[in-house]
Amino acid sequence: FTFLTDRARRDQVDLSKKLQVARIWTVVLLLGTCLLYCARVAMPICAVSMAEKFSWSKRESGMVLGSFFWGYCFTQVLGGYVSDRVGGEKVLLLSAAAWGSMTAFTPILAHFCSQPILSMTLARFLMGLLQGVHYPSLASLCSQKVVESERGFLMSTVGSGSYLGTLVIGGAGSLMLDLYGWESVFYVSGLLSVLWAYCMWKYLLKGEGPIITLESLGSSGPQSKLSKRHWLRLFKQPAVCAVIVTHLCTASTFFTLLSWLPTFFKDTFPDAKGWVFNVVPWLVAIPSSLFSGCLSDHLISQGGVTEEQFFSMGVSSVFTVLLCGNLTFPWAVAFVSATMGLTTFSHSGVSVNVQDLAPSCAGALFGVMNTCGAFSGVLMVYFSGYLIEATGSWASVFALISIVNLFGLCTFLTFAEARRVDIDSSKIRHHNIHI
Repeated sequence: FTFLTDRARRDQVDLSKKLQVARIWTVVLLLGTCLLYCARVAMPICAVSMAEKFSWSKRESGMVLGSFFWGYCFTQVLGGYVSDRVGGEKVLLLSAAAWGSMTAFTPILAHFCSQPILSMTLARFLMGLLQGVHYPSLASLCSQKVVESERGFLMSTVGSGSYLGTLVIGGAGSLMLDLYGWESVFYVSGLLSVLWAYCMWKYLLKGEGPIITLESLGSSGPQSKLSKRHWLRLFKQPAVCAVIVTHLCTASTFFTLLSWLPTFFKDTFPDAKGWVFNVVPWLVAIPSSLFSGCLSDHLISQGGVTEEQFFSMGVSSVFTVLLCGNLTFPWAVAFVSATMGLTTFSHSGVSVNVQDLAPSCAGALFGVMNTCGAFSGVLMVYFSGYLIEATGSWASVFALISIVNLFGLCTFLTFAEARRVDIDSSKIRHHNIHI
């Protein structure tokens, strides 16, 4: 009896340590995503001041801002592939150190280059390349080291860092811009990102040995290696195609809302306070994302796999359609906040489903999804601008968003599964542990 009691105590201590480590990693990844968006949004915040400083036209400013997304498309699959082999936490660390340094050096490149427009376009393109590995690495890390019942909460919590980062840089960045100039925004956000990477390496990875070696890249990694034939078989699975199409629809509609909502409010309510419609929706999105994670874990325990996407794409479309009518400013803010809040449910919906379908290559598969989403998002943003000019009405844009969302939802409801499809079911072995 004494032996059993001591063993139970040791098990309890081990479980307590695992839970503590899991909480620490969750907070660290949340902070990393927050800093990712602080660095990403630094340029849009400073674009007006930089355009005045370097005499950029609207077209040139748009070229600088848009170059990020072209770079962002190209490293999604590569980032996920490397993460599946060497570990997502290592790729996150290296990329954060790189894009943090790039952010901090941006003002120096702008001032010391004879053609600032060229140096800033190249810098933003490189930022996109370096930040493109972030979310595929998160998906890989989550699929390999997080138990299935907790993936929804982790992904939604870490995903809320994007909204938190947008809020932080929007408030603190605007203040630094007014007091110390646009350079300070890049210096602070970049150096904080490098500091985050250093602390992660020093205290969580213990700073032991090289982070990535040629041997580790050549090995098969912690999960089974898929051949080209297996990849072809994977993409023939209806559930895999459904998750890609659904993510494509989700990402493209989110990019469209993110890009055009400020203009919508300026055109429709010219006398409204800008901080209201730029802040309130993100304040709603943060708790909504956290709630969606808790709901996802509960639904998974009950056997549900589609409810999160129903809220994210179905219910949100109802509020998007309501924006087509004649609204007062408070109602418009309320409907937009509801739309953005419900959209966050995709973090614990389709983003988690890919880890159920193919845990052995979740990072690479998520990279494929994100690449498709980024390309379609850019195209849909441009097409929405064409619709606004051609019709002179915002209703056409909101109707387009609703149609795309409902198409993605119908695809997901028809073909989505939670069954693993990357290897034969007879060969599945579960090794999920707490991070």
